[in-house]
Amino acid sequence: MRIDKVRAAVWTTVVIIGCVMLSIVVIWPILFTLSSAVSPGRSAASLSPIPFANGFTLDNFSKLFTQTLYPQWFLNSFIIAACTCIGTLVIASLSAYVFSRFSFTFKGSLLTSMIVLQIFPSFVGMIAVYVILMRIGALDTLWGLVLVYLAGNLPYSIWLVKSYLDTIPHGLDEAARLDGASHLRTFATIIMPIAKPILIFLAVTTFAAPWMDFIFPKLVLRSPEMQTLALGLVSFVSQKNSDFTAFAAGAIIVAIPFMIFFLVTQKSLITSLSTGALKE
Repeated sequence: MRIDKVRAAVWTTVVIIGCVMLSIVVIWPILFTLSSAVSPGRSAASLSPIPFANGFTLDNFSKLFTQTLYPQWFLNSFIIAACTCIGTLVIASLSAYVFSRFSFTFKGSLLTSMIVLQIFPSFVGMIAVYVILMRIGALDTLWGLVLVYLAGNLPYSIWLVKSYLDTIPHGLDEAARLDGASHLRTFATIIMPIAKPILIFLAVTTFAAPWMDFIFPKLVLRSPEMQTLALGLVSFVSQKNSDFTAFAAGAIIVAIPFMIFFLVTQKSLITSLSTGALKE
């Protein structure tokens, strides 16, 4: 019995030490970035590895909003991410409802083609994307970049939402139809509230992907005032410029929308997952 207690105590100690070390590994980079954002100077080489050992100043944040195009970059990124998120949710949910609830010609072929499209990485079509955007006059525009993200998101998003809608009993649709509801009203008032968990998940992923994407904005956007946060922040630590503290300040601000979005949707997601569609 005493040996079992000793083993349990040793195992508990090992787990606690492992959790503490893992927490340090995860938290230290965040603390270092936050410390760099409020530290005087510019270079990363002059910063102490101990967080907040270099002093405290808000000049880096002031510099972002007064001496750079950071506010415009932030607005551009938000417009692109929000439009991509809303467009993906609307088109994917409507398309998924049609694929889940209706039978029509080429339904299986269309679903298969969407799966095949997801096999190829998006970088394969970058030259074609560039040519198409150039032909339609969408280069160096925000709406052109939104089109690129929508086209890339929809195949996977439609499959994801359709798979979830397939688990919702068809009896709900039939009951709504007997009560005189149209397909659109059934979709909006019956199916979508039940599908809220997958829609919230899809909203988070489709907002986060373009928010800090670098490759496609680098391909599509050209002028400084049309750039996104990823392009703008990289310019702070390029070969021609080394302003790591301003980069850290900008990175901290970038995380704020994610924190707000998570706090707003966390309760809705948990509540939606714990509620059922039918009552016994």
